[in-house]
This record gives sequence, structure tokens and C-alpha cells, in this order.
Amino acid sequence: MWSMITGILGIVCCGPLAIVALVLANNARKEISQTGQSGSGMATAGWWLGIVGIALWVLGTVLYVAGVLTFGVDSTTY
Repeated sequence: MWSMITGILGIVCCGPLAIVALVLANNARKEISQTGQSGSGMATAGWWLGIVGIALWVLGTVLYVAGVLTFGVDSTTY
């Protein structure tokens, strides 16, 4: 469950949480395979959300460094 929550937050607001989602999802998937508990779908969703969050974070960083993406700060107006 926490992997899915951190995956959603990683996409919506904070890229590094996507890494946390991946770690939590991998731990949950290992535990589920060993014990046979339920929650495989949420762990898989958290894993995919983590992957998407990291991809968006990397893409945003590359676009920002390349100067394509800005955050509305214009130094010429000050």
C-alpha cells in the first residue's frame, strides 16, 4: 500500500518519492512471494508508478538543464 501511495506522490509532487516507491514495491513483492499474502496488485502498481515518476523526474531535469523548461522566473524583469 505504501509503495502505491509514495508512487502517486512521486508523480504528483516530488520525484524522489518515486525512488522510495520502487524500494517499497520491491520489498513488498519479495515478501508477498515468500509468504503468499495478498497485495500483489498494489505492489505492482507502486512499482510502475515509481518507474513513471522517476522517468518524469529525469525528463523534467533534462528539459530544465537544456533550458526548454522554466518555472516562470525571468531574471531580466528584476
